[in-house]
Amino acid sequence: MKLGIVGLPNVGKSTLFNSLAGGGAEAANYPFCTIDPNVGVVPVPDKRLDVLGEMYKTKKITPAVIEFVDIAGLVKGASKGEGLGNKFLSHIREVDAVVHVVRCFEDTNIVHVEAKVDPIADIETIDTELMLSDLEIVERRLSKVIKQSMSDKALKKEAEVLTKIKDALEEGTSPRKLDFSDEEEAEIAAGLNLLTLKPVLYAANVDEDCLADGGENEYTKAVKAHAAENGDGVFVICAKIEEEIAGLDPEEKAEFLEELGLKESGLDRLISASYKLLGLISYLTAGEKECRAWTIAEGTKAPQAAGKIHSDFEKGFIRAEVVTYDDLVRLGSIAAAKEAGVYRSEGKDYVFKDGDVVLFRFNV
Repeated sequence: MKLGIVGLPNVGKSTLFNSLAGGGAEAANYPFCTIDPNVGVVPVPDKRLDVLGEMYKTKKITPAVIEFVDIAGLVKGASKGEGLGNKFLSHIREVDAVVHVVRCFEDTNIVHVEAKVDPIADIETIDTELMLSDLEIVERRLSKVIKQSMSDKALKKEAEVLTKIKDALEEGTSPRKLDFSDEEEAEIAAGLNLLTLKPVLYAANVDEDCLADGGENEYTKAVKAHAAENGDGVFVICAKIEEEIAGLDPEEKAEFLEELGLKESGLDRLISASYKLLGLISYLTAGEKECRAWTIAEGTKAPQAAGKIHSDFEKGFIRAEVVTYDDLVRLGSIAAAKEAGVYRSEGKDYVFKDGDVVLFRFNV
């Protein structure tokens, strides 16, 4: 999973990235201090792996990972090349989802590119540039498809989808609000790789005082209302605090979070929100050599889940031997799970659930 961190200049993108990925991005009080995207690979916290590691006395624990891409700040006119906009927009096309950092705090010492704090206006600035960029792409593609559909009737459906998206963009409506319940339409829309169709998670960046008071102010309320209206995700974070605790050991970090009245770090909440937004789950494999988490989409069937490990597992799939994490931990061993009748043999139609502990049987 690759998440792109975007937003206007000086909203806290690089500060957040540094806290998530352990540094590497320059965070400074001036626009465009990030030009080339910084990339960080972050392990997904999963306490279940530690428990299984103890149970199996495993030699290696391998968590799932998320790749964060710190994309430079966009400005008005980005779709026309302002502020290296075309280059930055191309970076967004390469990610699976967008983490849109929005400034929700006042600080006269940190310059705002628009000289005022207004998160909804900031969101609209970014959305407008993404829409204009996509509109240009859609119009070019639609012109070609209409001509080709005269001799190729198979392209008629694509023309209909492109027209639907074009109309929405021209009205200033996010294509994410369109109904693509038709499987063929959804496939065509996904193949266009449009910026405005990527799932969005708003990171409402607040100051320390706001976070200590429960993370809500007039700005975060506005962002939450906007996200709810558009079906997007949202969570509140203090990038400055995240950067401060990034270098602490687990015990110190836990104490720091407890003092703030928080149960988990912003990174943990961001990952949870990202999984929910993208409809992702993790299944687990466990043994003496390695305990590992594998990320798949909700609704994935057994052969495709096996293919996440290796294509040979999917091609030669025979069955999946499955036990839930909770049952395995409660009973203490695979042998006990078998004896209790909760260790199951599942075939090709089995749909994986979060926390399934599995052993694949395959033949190549």
